[in-house]
Amino acid sequence: MALWFAAFLGLVQGLTEFLPISSTAHLVIAPALLGQPDAGAAFTAVLQLGTLLAVVAYFARDLFVTMPRALLFDRKSPEARLAVHIAIGTVPIVVAGVLLKDYVTGPLRSLWVVAGALAGVAIIMFWGDRRGGGHRSMKELTWVHALAIGMAQACALVPGVSRSGATITCALVIGMARPDAARFSFLLGVPAIAGAGLFEMKEAIHKLGGAGWAPLALGVATAAVTGYASIAWLLRYLQRRTLAPFVVYRIVMAAILVALILSGLVPPLLPAG
Repeated sequence: MALWFAAFLGLVQGLTEFLPISSTAHLVIAPALLGQPDAGAAFTAVLQLGTLLAVVAYFARDLFVTMPRALLFDRKSPEARLAVHIAIGTVPIVVAGVLLKDYVTGPLRSLWVVAGALAGVAIIMFWGDRRGGGHRSMKELTWVHALAIGMAQACALVPGVSRSGATITCALVIGMARPDAARFSFLLGVPAIAGAGLFEMKEAIHKLGGAGWAPLALGVATAAVTGYASIAWLLRYLQRRTLAPFVVYRIVMAAILVALILSGLVPPLLPAG
């Protein structure tokens, strides 16, 4: 893989991982528009390690100080419950990832699937955004809420769904405030992103060959920098605004993608890189 293309994919990953527009969809669409082969699910998963670095850096105090201290010394505290809820919410995507791996890395990467998921989830996001957006904070979540949001996260294994879009929308529906919904979504993504990236790293290196470390490292580094900026921006944005612009963006992207496929400018299923 050319270094410029790896850096570009890292840029796309970092900018879109935390916005509710599906990073996986953009990583499938981008090669098609540039005439490049699909980087593959393994490379995409490893790129997520860059955004993992971003979210870990942004929430370092929560992850390494507040929650561990609470688990050790005050297990009834809201911070300890938050750690438990993150663990509970991670279970669905682990189970789904193991059971559906062959589909996620194969037929589900079809651009028809991506287009359908972009449009379909946009409609759900619009409904959830209009219906939800309450005042429940992360401290008021129950294990049932965490499991529900975790099941929404598992749906993001389908390219085009968007992990942050699915989890934020589900959180809004159960009455969470928008900033808290986004914050919980980002924290919940830490175990899932780490697991997927580490699990797929060997396969990604194998597919890229002996020089695979260079493009992977560049892509991960680019994703880390842009991902950190994306987190900070979205948390500020959701203080006062809704998901409406992202709904419109997803619909437009889906329409453009369908037009490109029907016109023959891009194939429905890209050749593997």
